[in-house]
Amino acid sequence: MTDNAKLKKWVADMAELCSPDKVVWLDGSEEERKRLEAEGVAAGELTPLDQKKFPGCYYHRTDPRDVARTEHLTFICTQDQEDAGPTNLWMSPAEGYQRASDILEGSMTGRTMYVIPFSMGPVGSAFSKIGVQLTDSIYVCLNMRIMTRIGKPVLDVLRYDGEFTKCLHGKAELDPERRLILHFPEDNTIWSVGSGYGGNALLGKKCLSLRIASWQARQEGWLAEHMLILGIEDPKGRVEYVTAAFPSACGKTNLAMLIPPDGLKAKGYKVWTVGDDIAWLRVGADGRLWAVNPEAGFFGVAPGTNSKSNPTALATVHKNTIFTNVLLGDDKTVWWEDGEGAPPASGTDWQGKPWKPGMKDEAGKPVLGAHPNSRFTAPFHQCPSASPKADDPKGVPISAIIFGGRRARLAPLVYQTFDWDHGVYAGATVASERTAAQYGKQGEVRRDPMAMLPFCGYNMGEYFSHWIQMGKRIPNPPKVFHVNWFRRDENNKFLWPGYGENLRVLEWILARTRGEGKASQTPIGWVPTPDALDLTGLNLPAGTMDKLLAVDPAEWKAELEDHEKFFAKFQGNVSPSLTRQGTLLAERLEAVATANR
Repeated sequence: MTDNAKLKKWVADMAELCSPDKVVWLDGSEEERKRLEAEGVAAGELTPLDQKKFPGCYYHRTDPRDVARTEHLTFICTQDQEDAGPTNLWMSPAEGYQRASDILEGSMTGRTMYVIPFSMGPVGSAFSKIGVQLTDSIYVCLNMRIMTRIGKPVLDVLRYDGEFTKCLHGKAELDPERRLILHFPEDNTIWSVGSGYGGNALLGKKCLSLRIASWQARQEGWLAEHMLILGIEDPKGRVEYVTAAFPSACGKTNLAMLIPPDGLKAKGYKVWTVGDDIAWLRVGADGRLWAVNPEAGFFGVAPGTNSKSNPTALATVHKNTIFTNVLLGDDKTVWWEDGEGAPPASGTDWQGKPWKPGMKDEAGKPVLGAHPNSRFTAPFHQCPSASPKADDPKGVPISAIIFGGRRARLAPLVYQTFDWDHGVYAGATVASERTAAQYGKQGEVRRDPMAMLPFCGYNMGEYFSHWIQMGKRIPNPPKVFHVNWFRRDENNKFLWPGYGENLRVLEWILARTRGEGKASQTPIGWVPTPDALDLTGLNLPAGTMDKLLAVDPAEWKAELEDHEKFFAKFQGNVSPSLTRQGTLLAERLEAVATANR
C-alpha cells in the first residue's frame, strides 16, 4: 500500500503492541465499504435500517457509559506543563505513553487492526494535513470514510517521505476506568483507548483538526478553529463568506444549513454550506483570510433536529447515514426527541432496552428513546445547500468572523466590534451554557473562548496572543461580530425567532463589512439601529427590536469583572493587547455612566 518507511515501521510497532490477529489497510473503495458494512452487521456493531425508507443507512449503539466526549479523561501531553496551560488537563508524554500502553497491550487479540490513511481537507491542498488512524472498530472505519477523505489518494500524496499525524485508537474493554484520550503535539501523535464514541474515537475530528492542528497553526502562522463556514449569495449573485464560532447547542449546524426566510428568499438570497464545525484559515495572496472545511461529512446532534430547526439536515440524512444512540424502532426506522413525526409504536432505546411512547421512570420522568447527545454521520455532498466551493483547495475568502453564545439577558442580538483586537476580546470572553455533548453539569454557564475551550491544544493564553498576532499578519482582515439568538424577555420567552430568520442579521453583518448598514455606537461596539434589519414578513411585537438591541452598562460592568477573573486564570500569560481591551471597555462604560448621572 505504501513506500513510506516511517509509516510502515509505525504500523508494525503498534501492531506489535496491540497484537491484532491481522492488519488490514483501507483503500477507500466502494467494494471495501460494502465489505465493512457486512462485517459490522455480522459482528452486531451495525443494524441495517429499512432500506426503502433509509437507503444505505445503519444504526449503531455505543456502550451506555460511553456516549459523549470525556473531557475529564482528555490530556495534552507536553514536556512542559505550562505549554498545556490551565484550561487543559496535562500529563507528561512518558506517563501518557506508559499508561495507554498498559491498556493497549494485547488489546486487539482476536480483532482486526484497520489502517486508515486520511486527509483533513481536500487531498493535496496547501491547507490540508494527512493522518493515519489505526483502529479495531468497524464503526470508526465507516465513520472515517464519511468524515474524511481516505485511502489510496491520500497515500499517493504522502509518498515515501511525507509527514503524517500518528493516530492510534483501540476500544480495549470500553471501561471508563481504563479510558484515555491523549494528544502528543510535540510528536504529532494521538492515542485514544477505551472509548468508541465519535468525539473520542474519530481522531481526525476534534483531536487532529483542532487540538493538534491548533498547535501546528500557531507554529506555522494560521488558525485552526471550531467554526462553521457559510456562503451568502445576494440578489445580485455576489457570494460572500463568513465563519462563526458557537459553543454546543447554540444553533451552529442550523446556521450552517440555514434556509432563507420567505421575506429574503423573495429578494433572491441563497445560502451555501461550506462547513458546519471546523475551519482552517490562512492568509491568502490577496491579503484576505481564506478558509477550508477540513471535514467531508457531518457528525451532528440528532435531538432537536426537525423540519423547523433544520430541514436541510433532515434532507441530508435520509440516505447513506450512520445513526448513533437514537431510538431504533421495531420497524427498523429511527426517531429522536424533538424530531420529526410521531415515534414508532415500539422500539429499543439508546441503552438497548425495550421502549414505548409515554414510558416513565420510577420518579415519573419520561424515559428518553434517544440519548440527548445521539448523533448522525452523513456525507457532506448529500447536503442540499452544499457549496460548490467546499472542495476547492484554495478555500473561500472570509468577509466576517462571528462569535456567539447563549446569554438570556446580557448580549444584544448582534454587535460589531471596533477593530481586530476588540474582536479577539469578544471571542475570548464568549460565555454559554453547558450541554449534553460536554462532560459536566448540563445547563451550567461557562466561559468558552472562541468555542475552543475543550479543543485548544496548548496554553489558551498563548492562543489569545496568537489571534492578536494573526491580526498583524492579515493586510485585509475580516470584520468581527458577536451574536446572541437567545435573549429572553421579562417572561423568560425568546425575543428573536431564530432559525432561518438569522439571515436577517447576516445581511446586516455583510452590509457592515462593505461599509454600509445603519448602526449606533455603544460601549461594547456598533449595534444596528432598530430599523437597520430587513424584517419583511416578520411580525415582531412593538418594541421587540429595542429590547433585542439594548445594551445595559450596569450589567456589562458586572460582566467585565467576570472577564478579569477569567483572564486571571492564565497567570499573566495574556497579551497586553487583550487586557487593554478590557481597560478600554471599562472606560467606555464609565463614560456612559457619567453622562447619565
